[in-house]
Amino acid sequence: MRIAIIGSAGQLGQDLMKTLPLHHEVVGLTHQDIDVIDCSSLLRLKEQKPDVIINTAAFHKTDQCEDEPLKTFSVNAIGPKNVAAVSNEIQATTVFISTDYVFSGSKNEPYTEDDAPDPINTYGISKLAGELFTKQNSRHYIFRVASLFGVAGASGKGGNFVETMIAKAQKNEPIRVVDDMWMSPTYTKDAAETIKKVLELQLPYGTYHLTNTGCCTWFQFAREIFKFANLTPDLEGIKTNQIPTKAKRPVFSALKSVKLPQYGLEMRNWREALYDYLVEKGHVSKQ
Repeated sequence: MRIAIIGSAGQLGQDLMKTLPLHHEVVGLTHQDIDVIDCSSLLRLKEQKPDVIINTAAFHKTDQCEDEPLKTFSVNAIGPKNVAAVSNEIQATTVFISTDYVFSGSKNEPYTEDDAPDPINTYGISKLAGELFTKQNSRHYIFRVASLFGVAGASGKGGNFVETMIAKAQKNEPIRVVDDMWMSPTYTKDAAETIKKVLELQLPYGTYHLTNTGCCTWFQFAREIFKFANLTPDLEGIKTNQIPTKAKRPVFSALKSVKLPQYGLEMRNWREALYDYLVEKGHVSKQ
């Protein structure tokens, strides 16, 4: 397959760039190469003639999204609309990376692909709009990911939660992490490998939840990071309402796939993935 990756310099994009070229012809496109909200720059996709276009571009600073709804919807909704339109023209498959934030968190157990989205903040609403626009190309995959951590770090966020926790611990800073907000930590390397398998197996088009299995609170995640890294910081669990934020966040946005296991695909537990990440980053020596 010939595959174009929009956002190839991002956290997930870089792992896709490592994983896919092993068996496919891959074109990496950074924000400097292509801007999803600029239709003229998308003409580059027509020149490349890919079989698959993976769109990882996103504006995901959740609180900032509340202040900048126009930018948020331009990148997260109009961008996918433009990509789907180009994909249709060249008869390519569109892959859109969505989020657990399309759900409200009121279910209090992991969301599956069968659950109806009900976002509660601007970021989540914009990503749901991006999903709907992506569906304008019948040849589409929508992958919902969550709480990503990858070796490259999140573009625009300066690292990821794991690196932030380790840096604070090494500086002996007191660490306060919410212990009443549940999610599914996901290693971008595992997500990239599963996307590759879905494309190669040509699974039915549609929406898939793409997270490491299991779930935890952010406090539990932090505690596991420190346990693996043999760090003993001053760590305390707190309530979400002790950290006021501009955007409402779902209190239980963990995801679970009921579709991937039907095809023999299941991502490993988040703890195993975290351990391998810490080894790869040099925080832990492999046992």
